[in-house]
Amino acid sequence: MKIARIRLQGNDAWAVVDVNAGTVQPISGEIGDWGPAASEGRQTFEVAGPSVALTDVRLLPPITPTSTILGVGMNYWTHLEKLGVTERPPSTVGFIKPQVAIIGHDDELANPAITDQLDFEVELVAVMARAASKPDGHLTDAVLGYTVGNDVSARDAPSPMGGLDLFTMKALTGATPVGPWITTKDEFGGSGQIDVGISLRVNGEERQHDRTAKMIWSLDECLDYVVARVALRPGDIVFTGTTNGVGMEDGRFLRQGDVVEAEIEGIGVLRNVVGAKRS
Repeated sequence: MKIARIRLQGNDAWAVVDVNAGTVQPISGEIGDWGPAASEGRQTFEVAGPSVALTDVRLLPPITPTSTILGVGMNYWTHLEKLGVTERPPSTVGFIKPQVAIIGHDDELANPAITDQLDFEVELVAVMARAASKPDGHLTDAVLGYTVGNDVSARDAPSPMGGLDLFTMKALTGATPVGPWITTKDEFGGSGQIDVGISLRVNGEERQHDRTAKMIWSLDECLDYVVARVALRPGDIVFTGTTNGVGMEDGRFLRQGDVVEAEIEGIGVLRNVVGAKRS
């Protein structure tokens, strides 16, 4: 089942997507109300209006005004090798993004003046159906499903103290696409690690390609890392790392007019166009 956040005639709502029919069915309530059942493929929704054509709605990022956006990195070995890492890190690393960083499918991708190295990073993003506050090794039990994320980063963000300025790198307003919708986890076999293709194209050229089974830290381990530090609530989302092929590896960063398509098997394509350089 695919569930989107839509805007229709100025109103925002959740909706069940029928990709084959090209329609969306608005539903009532929030993820905390119907998420646990939906994660198992059960449609217990209260209908909130007639079905409408997918082309008649705007697809919003599949988050709520109260969603917390978190992420982990250094999670694909092929990516680390390209960066010159020779030993497996003892742990992943985490970060938090502000809500203003998040945009949806077909929204313009911001091109801030603060960076000349705007980079792409396709990532599987977990969406929570239930609250979680304690690591237990099985936190995908609390996941609603998965969506596509493009963790666009400013690579030229050195810290004055050495290392990276993760705030500048990860928090750019309007530069983190998420969408186009959530695919519930029952379509991937339920809880636990999933194995799907993950790729990204710039102007039709494939730059990234891998499978989520090649994560260094599993989805459950990523969620355990997060929950050991920050409790999760229904609607919170967690980026789970990117693979090799990013612009930092060959110096081909994003530029105005670039068409960026992030795709994950079983979910869909998240498309955005890079806007003009903003002062």
